[in-house]
Amino acid sequence: MSDRTSRARRTLVEGGAAAAAAVRRSAAKRSAERAKRRAAAEASSYLCLVHAPRVPMTPVEKFPDVPSEITVATYNVHRWIGRNGRRRADPGQAEFVLSELGADVIALQEVLRPSLDEGLLEELADRLGLHVAFAVARQHKKGELGNAILSRWPVQSASTLDISHSRIERRSAVAARFSGAMGRFAVIATHLSLVDRTRKRQVRSLMGHPELAVNGPAILMGDMNAWRNCQATRVLDDELRKHDNLKWPASFPATKPMLALDRIYARGAHVHAVWSHDTEASRSASDHLPVIARVVLPDADDWDPNAR
Repeated sequence: MSDRTSRARRTLVEGGAAAAAAVRRSAAKRSAERAKRRAAAEASSYLCLVHAPRVPMTPVEKFPDVPSEITVATYNVHRWIGRNGRRRADPGQAEFVLSELGADVIALQEVLRPSLDEGLLEELADRLGLHVAFAVARQHKKGELGNAILSRWPVQSASTLDISHSRIERRSAVAARFSGAMGRFAVIATHLSLVDRTRKRQVRSLMGHPELAVNGPAILMGDMNAWRNCQATRVLDDELRKHDNLKWPASFPATKPMLALDRIYARGAHVHAVWSHDTEASRSASDHLPVIARVVLPDADDWDPNAR
């Protein structure tokens, strides 16, 4: 065998070995990334962000003037990708809808905080002049996915509760407490499971949440996935105060609402009429319509922990 042939064979063998090593390294890297994503997806929910706007809608005072009657809303923003999920994320559309609502406190579900733009949520809150608390429910391939609370008033404290009860669906709730001259109250934002049995367990977990159980008037809002009259829905209706409507407003799908998935409950406060926000913008910005309610908060001296 000539030296030239021998060198060519060695070059070929070495090249093949290098290519195989590169393939192995690439496979190992992908495997490590998958393992990292699985571990993150299986982790408990965590409070990720509490942010005050640069120019708040309401001047910050030691004891904010929170009125006895406030407007609240809940809105599943569908990861900012519109009603059909086929377009690129565009938070601007949902932001416009949020500006239409005129609500004092807003619960958001399916909020995506992109890995490539972690300041997105803070910037949105800044433009609206609202305070924000955000809790991660799970890791999405494009970033952190979870629930948020937007508020006209500063967040006194915030916490999160993991209510997954399933390895398939990662779910959580975020709670924020507010204080004003009239006293204090809490807001809990959540997104419940599609599965009846899991949703029932999640509701029981929420009923034991300190902010909902013992700490004063509380408002529970979110995408309850109440697509039928199940036991979880009956527990919510029985243990929390409903509204003055004859029935819940339909909010899904946005283009032709038929299901009342998005709901607003209260404990220790009175919920007036609840309605969906159906506009040209809201029909396009998400697959859910926002739902709005008027809530009357009691005076601090009138708060009865046993009242529903």
